[in-house]
Amino acid sequence: MDTDANYLNVDKTMMVVSSLDDPTDETVYWSSKSPLERLAAIELMRQIIYGYDPATTRLQRVLTITERT
Repeated sequence: MDTDANYLNVDKTMMVVSSLDDPTDETVYWSSKSPLERLAAIELMRQIIYGYDPATTRLQRVLTITERT
């Protein structure tokens, strides 16, 4: 049981304190990319999240054709 308690301890040496106004690594990374690269990344994330595959997706049928008698 003693080993379980050690496993659940928080490693306080990994704590980083910074200002909310400081740019994050993520902000710096995406700021270095061109607008086209950013849009391509957004499109890729959208396809992953919503399961969109442009090769297999078709338009949904909106109208149905019926015969008049």
